[in-house]
Amino acid sequence: MNARETAWRIFAGELNNSSLEKKGADEKSPSYLITPLGAMVNRVMIAGVLLEKTNTGTEEEPMWKGRIQDVSGSFFINVGKFQPEASAAMVDIETPSFVAVVGKVRTYTADDGRVFVSVRPERIINIDDATRNFWVLESAQSMWKRLIAMKNALQTQDPTIDDLVAKGFPPQDAEGIISALDHYGMPESSKYLRLVQNSMRLLLPDRSIDLGLPEDMNDLPDEIDMDEGRSKVSSSDKEDIILRLLDELDEGHGAPRPDLEKRAEVEGISGMEVEEISNTLMDKGLVYEPNLGYLKKI
Repeated sequence: MNARETAWRIFAGELNNSSLEKKGADEKSPSYLITPLGAMVNRVMIAGVLLEKTNTGTEEEPMWKGRIQDVSGSFFINVGKFQPEASAAMVDIETPSFVAVVGKVRTYTADDGRVFVSVRPERIINIDDATRNFWVLESAQSMWKRLIAMKNALQTQDPTIDDLVAKGFPPQDAEGIISALDHYGMPESSKYLRLVQNSMRLLLPDRSIDLGLPEDMNDLPDEIDMDEGRSKVSSSDKEDIILRLLDELDEGHGAPRPDLEKRAEVEGISGMEVEEISNTLMDKGLVYEPNLGYLKKI
């Protein structure tokens, strides 16, 4: 019997940017979702605020859908009859509240090729803010290790799995990194470093945690991706752009997030920035989410 897969501590901002699947050789072999930083993910442990839950099934056979927000974005969960413990827990968990989830990653590929990631919980429980903060710390540490591993891997020109194993990388880590580089190319590390910075600011709100982003990134010789074409648009201007796009895309029920991200990318705003700006605008009381996957101006 195979050992149970590691439950990765991973932010939504990395998980939701993943689109590379590695299917198991047979029914009993694990399948993986490979992230842009090379994590080969089968199971996750996630934590955050359960903002929404909906039973799309019946009272006798519930099918719960929910959205959990962390420091970087939202996880989407689906709980059915094959997850009885998690399904029973969903009945009593209130929104909004801090929760932790252990479960398996699932993906759905739309007709246009986009990959949507969700989590199928094995277990979901209420937690306190201290436990959530500990998860944020562990997830930031895990991301930092992946950034360092990716940087070390790229010190070898055109590395192979064998090259990385020879340098001391565990075989699965080496496979994940090479697969990620082949599929996504070099990661935009500044995006993930900014996520680490934001998580530290959450944990230490009275401290000025500044990793020098993005102004100092071009001065770092060891930066993975210099990203010389990064947008110079200010934060306030980006908020104005998102508000304008919400007006243009809203046909009455709000703007679909995929359409918003696609339009924002044309304006030089990345998907992760859209998530960050959306959260800021919600905190300011300027927008809200009328339904899962939609944003609407107030």
